[in-house]
Amino acid sequence: MSRPDTATTPVKQLLPDAEADVRPSPQARAARRELLAHPVVLLVGIVLASLNMRAALASVSPLVGEISEAFGLSSTASSLVTSVPVLFLGVGALVAPWLARRFGTELVLFCALLLLAVGILVRVLPSVGALYGGGVLVGTAIALLNVLMPGLIKRDFPERAASMTSVYTGAMIAGATVVAAASVPLEKAFGDSWEASLAFWSLLAAVAAVAWLPQVLIARGRTGHEVRTAPAGRAAGRSVWRSPLAWQVTLFMGLQSLWSYVLIAWMPTIFTDHGMSRATAGVIFAFNNLIQVAGAFGVPLLAGRMRSQRPLVALVTGLVAAGYAGLMVAPVSGAWLWSAVLGVGQGGAVGLALTLIVLRSGDATTAARLSGMAQTVGYLLAAAGPLAAGAVYQATGGWTVPICLVLGVCAAALVVGLLAARDRTV
Repeated sequence: MSRPDTATTPVKQLLPDAEADVRPSPQARAARRELLAHPVVLLVGIVLASLNMRAALASVSPLVGEISEAFGLSSTASSLVTSVPVLFLGVGALVAPWLARRFGTELVLFCALLLLAVGILVRVLPSVGALYGGGVLVGTAIALLNVLMPGLIKRDFPERAASMTSVYTGAMIAGATVVAAASVPLEKAFGDSWEASLAFWSLLAAVAAVAWLPQVLIARGRTGHEVRTAPAGRAAGRSVWRSPLAWQVTLFMGLQSLWSYVLIAWMPTIFTDHGMSRATAGVIFAFNNLIQVAGAFGVPLLAGRMRSQRPLVALVTGLVAAGYAGLMVAPVSGAWLWSAVLGVGQGGAVGLALTLIVLRSGDATTAARLSGMAQTVGYLLAAAGPLAAGAVYQATGGWTVPICLVLGVCAAALVVGLLAARDRTV
């Protein structure tokens, strides 16, 4: 195994693409040219869709106490409110490539946004079953967005892939930041109704779906005109599921997702359990989301310029471990500091995990397959994080043991990350 020659194989050519082994017909190419004749419409659609990629998850965390009280949920059962969507991030990643090849990326993204709006509304119905069932819909919808957006950008903006990736990741983080900060104030504005606060964000998904509708109509003649092509080279001869390096990349993706979703589920609760007001906890949680931009932008840029990314693996896991340790020893007095340290580490870790998928792939087809593997297994692994943290918190009555377990996750991520960061390709 060796590293591809980056001088002749630009990273943008390896961006994960759900349609990597599909050759468009002349009708398909004509439809895409017509679509790209309206770049403002396409750009608005990408930004609005990206705003929704974390919003529905971030809106729950500041309100989890009220949701638990309303339904009489234990800490373990409360953790399922965030674990179920994460679980279906992995399940949805399995079907996203097939749907894109069968129906076209534009239509699938449009339907995903509609599904997201419906899932958010189902989640606030007066039933525990609806609360979890809505989470299934939300997770599946976000999984489709996660998997298809990189390929869409690679396909439609091949010369500006890096800048457009920055646009969509920045919008994704901005959406989570605004939603996290606004959830509690919205609850107050709607007469202490957490249901109305959560339901409000279905409007964001609905608006994004409307913005995608013109693209669906423009590309409507494209579906069914693609021709499957036989992938060439190593991608055809060897399954990524049999590659130790692919598993190392996948486990790093999963473990860094696990520590992030524990924070998404429980960070505001950790603060409020130590006496902080819910409004302040929500703002600090929003700040944590915002500061992730620094790591998400900076670390991938550095990673692409290094033959081995081991120093970056050590950096991001060290920052996350330090932030978690801070939450254990001084959760309130150092809240802003730990939130910032964790934010840089979280953003850097997810950016590095996604970059490793590209750098460890020898071609675009392998990148697409490795991306599907990493997201499917990674999110299935990550779904256990909030649930396990909630169960241990309930059993021990405090956050010390759960945080110690997450520090163990950081140690495991460091080991597999150092292996995944070696100068190799699948």
